Amino acid sequence: MAIGAPRSEKVTFENAGGETLAARLDLPPLEEGGGQPRAYCVFAHCFTCSKDIHAASRVARTLASRGFGVLRFDFTGLGSSDGDFANTNFSSNVEDLLRAADYLREHHGPVQLLVGHSLGGAAVLAAARRIDTVEAVATIGAPSDPGHVAHHFAASIDEIEARGEAEVTLAGRSFRIKKQFLDDIGEQTLGGAIGDLDAALLVMHAPLDDTVPISEARKIYEAARGFKSFVSLGDADHLLTKRADAEYAADLMTAWARKYVTFAERPETPPSEVAPPAVGDVRVEEVERPYTNVVRTHRHAFLADEPAEVGGNDRGASPFELLLSSLGACTTMTLRMYADRKRWPLENVRIDMSLEKEPTDDPKHPLHRFTGDITIEGDLDATQRERLIEIAGRCPVHRAIAGPKEITMREATGD
Repeated sequence: MAIGAPRSEKVTFENAGGETLAARLDLPPLEEGGGQPRAYCVFAHCFTCSKDIHAASRVARTLASRGFGVLRFDFTGLGSSDGDFANTNFSSNVEDLLRAADYLREHHGPVQLLVGHSLGGAAVLAAARRIDTVEAVATIGAPSDPGHVAHHFAASIDEIEARGEAEVTLAGRSFRIKKQFLDDIGEQTLGGAIGDLDAALLVMHAPLDDTVPISEARKIYEAARGFKSFVSLGDADHLLTKRADAEYAADLMTAWARKYVTFAERPETPPSEVAPPAVGDVRVEEVERPYTNVVRTHRHAFLADEPAEVGGNDRGASPFELLLSSLGACTTMTLRMYADRKRWPLENVRIDMSLEKEPTDDPKHPLHRFTGDITIEGDLDATQRERLIEIAGRCPVHRAIAGPKEITMREATGD
């Protein structure tokens, strides 16, 4: 992961019935205030979708890159969450959303922004007045009435009423819809919830949305009494399948939210008096417990970490992976320099590096066996290929590892 990219963590929390719901917490880049969010948001996905649908992941990551901590989760019975979808309904979705807000408040910070896509938009409108820290609500392609989703399985409604349930196909997948779902959405009205909304409201909708007509956006907008805004999403489709459409929505949402959401202030940081590393040197510094480090060269930065299976966060290459990378990169560069100098038709070089430890008589000093499987592409003859393999053993990093060396670790003097 690049140092400047948003981060994403897998988390879980329980629904009202004690079942485990799967979630992701998208966080700002480490270089943005140490990765600490300035405000928190919950994102609710569309009907029968998941937290990983493009609209959810792209909007969440864009918001995270702008300073938000965004929790997106799978409603009960969907995605990676436990439970039976057939036993859920709109009311249970709202309860899941409230549990998500509880999780954020208990483990990270209070929720200031709610974002909902399609039926998730209706859910955030219903839940907002039950979360007293919410300052702003944004909907994307949302219906004004939860009952609108019934059109997805209109051909099966008679069967559901008669038999109590039916198997329906939605977006190519089979779902069991029970009569209790129909009864629940039939009892839901959002007019009062929207009218009583004590938070700023942003309604986002695409005029060409053929799943939820834009007339639904008008109903939501007209029902709201407080600060409200409407933004057209142009020619976007309902699911925001184009990356540009999802990022456009998130960018507009961020600019709008900054007017209404209380962002945590970051202390002014004076310019660093520590000079960057010289060309050829590196600086390594802890940025997140337990093992995440940022590695800085004279102009570049990247993360180093340990894999999750040994207790790390797996946010970057491990130290030994970095060592193999150094040897492999130096070897390919050496072969390229040599072939170009000889004007040989070397097209491409690939090296698969591995490291094995073999025991020796001294258990503290095992034999470290480095192996590089080199793939050479180009119209080269056998003699040229043989020579390149020979040159591969002469790269500067290879010589540094294999030759005499002295390693000194000392406390920095601060000079």
